[in-house]
Parts: sequence; C-alpha cells; structure tokens
Amino acid sequence: MNEMTIKEGKNTAIIAYLTIIGCIIALFMNQEPKNMYARMHIRQAFGIHITYFLLGFLVSMFNSWFISAPFYIFVIVLWGFGFINALQGVSQPVPLVGKKFQQWFTFIQ
Repeated sequence: MNEMTIKEGKNTAIIAYLTIIGCIIALFMNQEPKNMYARMHIRQAFGIHITYFLLGFLVSMFNSWFISAPFYIFVIVLWGFGFINALQGVSQPVPLVGKKFQQWFTFIQ
C-alpha cells in the first residue's frame, strides 16, 4: 500500500476499533471510495469485537478471576495492537488470529 492509500483510510481504520458501533460506522464510511488499508483494519477490529463477545460468553460461565483475567488481557492486547497499528499507519494483522480474521471476514469489502 502506498502512503496516499494509508492517509485516506487512516480515520476510518481508527474509528473501526472504537466499539462494535464504530466498526459498523467504519463499514459505511468505507463504501465509496473503497480503501484497502481501512478494509484491512475494519476486518481486524470486527474480528476482535466478535472474539470478545464469543469468548466472553464462554468465560462468563465460569465465576473465576483465574479464567476472566487472561481473557481480558488477551482481548486488550489484541485491541491495543490493532489500534496502535491503525494510528501509526501500519498494515499488520494482530497476533495469533489476525490472518484468520482476514480470511474469515472476506464479506467486508
């Protein structure tokens, strides 16, 4: 990706990480014109939000901080990594699951 593509999609990419509502807003912001940089970060943010809800549902069945604490740390690290990459203009997937997010969420154009 060139610098112009990153500069044009940076605001949309940042908004995608601000809650699931921000992700939906970023989807609509990226309709016309489509930006590859924003699309990559929207997929990452959407994956992080979905992971939070799905794993959170499973973790909520246990009433233990020994299970809840690692879950929250995991999600916060993923979110922080993605958000900082969006701020810095880096197009790198989040660790562990980022490449899968790009494969699974191809419907996000």
